[in-house]
Amino acid sequence: MAREKKSIRNFSIIAHIDHGKSTLADRIMEMTGLISDRDKRDQFLDRMDLERERGITIKSQTVRIPYQGKDGREYILNLIDTPGHVDFNYEVSRSLGACEGAILLVDASQGVEAQTLANVFLALDHDLEIIPVLNKTDLPGAEPERVILEIEEAIGLDCSNMLKISAKTGHNVPELLERIVRDIPPPAYEPDNPLKALIFDAWYDPYQGVVVLFRVYEGFIEKGQQIQMFYSEKVFEVNSLGVFAPDPTYREWIGPGEVGYLFANIKDLKEARVGDTITAAANPVAEPCPGFKKIHPMVFCGLYPTEPAKYDPLKKALERLQLNDTAFTFEPETSHALGFGFRCGFLGLLHMDIIQERLEREFQAELIATAPSVIYQLKKPDGTLQALDNPSLMPPGESREISEPYVRMEIHVPNEYVGKVLKLCEEKRGTQKDIRYLTSSRVIITYEMPFAEIVYDFFDKLKSLSRGYASMDYELIGYFPAHLAKLEIKINDEPVDAMSMIVHRENAYRLGRELALKLKRAIPRQLFEVIVQACIGNKVIAKERTPPLRKNVTAKCYGGDITRKRKLLEKQKEGKRRMKKMGNIEIPQEAFLAALQSEK
Repeated sequence: MAREKKSIRNFSIIAHIDHGKSTLADRIMEMTGLISDRDKRDQFLDRMDLERERGITIKSQTVRIPYQGKDGREYILNLIDTPGHVDFNYEVSRSLGACEGAILLVDASQGVEAQTLANVFLALDHDLEIIPVLNKTDLPGAEPERVILEIEEAIGLDCSNMLKISAKTGHNVPELLERIVRDIPPPAYEPDNPLKALIFDAWYDPYQGVVVLFRVYEGFIEKGQQIQMFYSEKVFEVNSLGVFAPDPTYREWIGPGEVGYLFANIKDLKEARVGDTITAAANPVAEPCPGFKKIHPMVFCGLYPTEPAKYDPLKKALERLQLNDTAFTFEPETSHALGFGFRCGFLGLLHMDIIQERLEREFQAELIATAPSVIYQLKKPDGTLQALDNPSLMPPGESREISEPYVRMEIHVPNEYVGKVLKLCEEKRGTQKDIRYLTSSRVIITYEMPFAEIVYDFFDKLKSLSRGYASMDYELIGYFPAHLAKLEIKINDEPVDAMSMIVHRENAYRLGRELALKLKRAIPRQLFEVIVQACIGNKVIAKERTPPLRKNVTAKCYGGDITRKRKLLEKQKEGKRRMKKMGNIEIPQEAFLAALQSEK
């Protein structure tokens, strides 16, 4: 029953965004005969329309590849294609936990980028065998010697025998396959141990319930077997078992070191959490798999349905998305302006954008999103700390008892753009910690700065001023006290709690003026006067007025006594006074998005 463990290789492809991970996966599947010319398409493993449209990988994908080595032996290659963007780092971490090795792919023209370093250090944390590979060597701008020097300097890997490939044309990809079976170790296991498998991904199927993606470390899992989740202690019967090759292929059993999926009639989304351990109900293991460290969201925003009746469908959609995205969190909240909704947590703005678009596409949700905010810490009078993930929870006015999150950020940038990058970081209240030259033309700049300053438009500005050549990576380093204030927005003296935000004191007046002006432009004119105010406590720091629309009530008066016109105008004025007292302004979604858009 047991497959020879020496024939299995579990590996992942890691790289910076757009360095060719998905293209290399396409070539490997093509050259091993796994996909035919008829089925061939670019980004084969990117199953979501969103991934194909944006040209990025969002979800890790697995595929089982049969390969006959030059030594004549049959191998099974379990490949996991991973994302490259910093917001999806947790996907990379989960995938690496199921592997013994990793291919480090570096663009021969771009060189070592921020996420190259971040991902290779993740792989080293998991104690994986790393194969450095130089991609895009066929491009006119490729500089392999310079990039090899960068890899040795920045990472410390031995690149004396580094493979130079082209994932697009397939050049040297067969040699890479041989390197995989030669250098990546086979999975280690004891043949007589009970079943122990790690859940590293899961998603919801509307017909068969929860789909569980797992890696078997010990023992065997079979169709019809009674399995138990280690943490929830729930018992299920395996209805269906299989592998992705690349389409779902049914199997009767899956052995040690292999990657597969199962259906077990799991209906409750909380009973198959990513990171849990699957074991046999009849003979459970004493210790679980190491699992993954818990990911804490760093950006929060409110998501509200456009109609109250759509609250429950939105809740179910959020639960299904949360199943296979452990970094995404949500909890119910109420807003006077928007009604019942949810406070959602994300790893970054791209993560937030992807979740919103998936809700709209996959679940047909109609949403209103509030301005995003980071999580702050409020020191109470008794000395305890309270997490502030919602600006409306902050006491009004200024407060010196609040700490804001700081990140250590590494920016990789060509030498000619260093001055502009330093100026941008200083404008964002950053503190320079290090600047070092990787080569004569490539610089790594290290800054510590408030996360709130980079979460909105920092990345866009960085790409713009460096003509797209700069890359960045960041990690949370802690919370530090800051002079912060709660900026409130009032429309006709009514506070709009969904638009309040926590800002630094020195930026409050500028942000207040900008936001009031943007809201004035975004809110349609009414039949009564609309006054937008930005306030800190009881102090108004910015004010904008939109005059009322005026109907020409005297149009039908052709001459005659002037008192008749005055009577009509007075009647109109009195009606507008009443309307202003009772008027309820419809605030469009564009008004809430105004807080996100920076001045050009």
